[in-house]
Amino acid sequence: MSKRQANVDDDLVQGTKTVLGAEARRHQPVETNGMGEFEDAWEDEIEEESDVEEDDTMDQENGEGMEVDEPTEEEQEKELRMYLPGQPLEEGEVLEADQSVYVMLHNLDVRLPFLSFDVLNDTLGDERKNFPATAYVAAGTSVPGVRDNEVVVMKLSNLHKTQQEDEDDEEDDPQALDEDPVLEHRSIPHNGCVNRIRVMPQTGKHLASTWSESGKVYIYDLDPYVASLDVPGTQLPKQYKPLAIHNHGREEGYAMDWSSLDAGKLLTGDNAGLIYHSTITPQGVVTTDSAAFREHKSSVEDLQWSPNERTVFASCSADQTVKIWDTRTKKRSAVGIHASNSDVNVITWNKKAGYLLASGHDDGTFSVWDLRTFKSGGQPSPVASFKWHNAPITSIEWHPTEESVLAVSGADDQLSMWDLSVEPDTEEEGRLSSNGVEVPPQLLFVHQGQNDIKELHWHKQIPGCVLSTSNSGFNIFKTISV
Repeated sequence: MSKRQANVDDDLVQGTKTVLGAEARRHQPVETNGMGEFEDAWEDEIEEESDVEEDDTMDQENGEGMEVDEPTEEEQEKELRMYLPGQPLEEGEVLEADQSVYVMLHNLDVRLPFLSFDVLNDTLGDERKNFPATAYVAAGTSVPGVRDNEVVVMKLSNLHKTQQEDEDDEEDDPQALDEDPVLEHRSIPHNGCVNRIRVMPQTGKHLASTWSESGKVYIYDLDPYVASLDVPGTQLPKQYKPLAIHNHGREEGYAMDWSSLDAGKLLTGDNAGLIYHSTITPQGVVTTDSAAFREHKSSVEDLQWSPNERTVFASCSADQTVKIWDTRTKKRSAVGIHASNSDVNVITWNKKAGYLLASGHDDGTFSVWDLRTFKSGGQPSPVASFKWHNAPITSIEWHPTEESVLAVSGADDQLSMWDLSVEPDTEEEGRLSSNGVEVPPQLLFVHQGQNDIKELHWHKQIPGCVLSTSNSGFNIFKTISV
């Protein structure tokens, strides 16, 4: 079972910077208000150019100018080459992100790592494609052994386009990077580590649920905290006390999901294999069914409501199974399959093609299932399965509007994007790199540079925008591939 706990050391607490994508660490931070800091993607380059110009001027004044041999194209190709995950770096080599493949790439060095986060719906509109962008996020800190953790509500604004293919791009593109991104935040005390946080998807109300290491599930009303980020002077509760669900006893958990069809419907699953169904009313009253869904033989790792059937949900477990349930029958699941020979860590239900479910496993494999082939007593085969990651899959999520696209993260410091509509060439299953690594044709993009990626989410209102959290920082980016 993958517990996905955040590791905290002195360097992380002090805010040691991480690289962006596959970029070398050479950027100065942009100061913020204490929660963390954005890295400036271009400041050092400007300073370095200024230093070179000053040195050249002094040399010319002293009559010490000298000719410099420019590197040939062949030498430049040797210096810069494509890196594929798993390849060893030679002494003196560093990874550097190719900025031309990122439309936007920003890194936030947080004061404390987030094990889990979720994207908040906002009123800025759907299908937003213009820059600078703004995103609202709810996250939870996870410092083991520390009682006072936090739920953090963040507003990330002034997120400019960072793509620069040549020196004239910034002048030609008014949306390109010209100002520093801005981070504003509000913190709410949380009792124990935040194992997972999920936000109710319906608009008009920002309710967030958290799984605590204490075994309790808390419900937070984030509305006043979100409002305070937009409206100066908004009054915040002096001593906020969240609602709590106690049915799990002292057994902690990670699995949690809100229904997208019925506001206030919440599922929670614990490490004892029990799943509880709760309802939160608009008046703030929580009711939880006394009977649990109990069939898993080990911890419940993830839960997903059906996107088109109100009473149906899926669960996955360290017992290597995926099960489909109906809330009207708690005695047994409707159907269950053996999905892997290792723990099934995460699942995601396709919002556009409701018959597709994807699962991520502890052996680094992820599989896509056609639910129409699930039958009682049978064992279906996945319609697709990929072994690209070489460590446990930690997060997986379908694109909110493109039914064939999904993103996957692993404990191998990779975040991969896939398009399953791409059909492999019958003569050549994958593309072979110069180093003999086979690259599946469905693989669109690999984002690197974060240490131990914990979770990812697509931003539903900014097409192609991905957010990811890790032990070493928080990234928000958009690639040219999606």
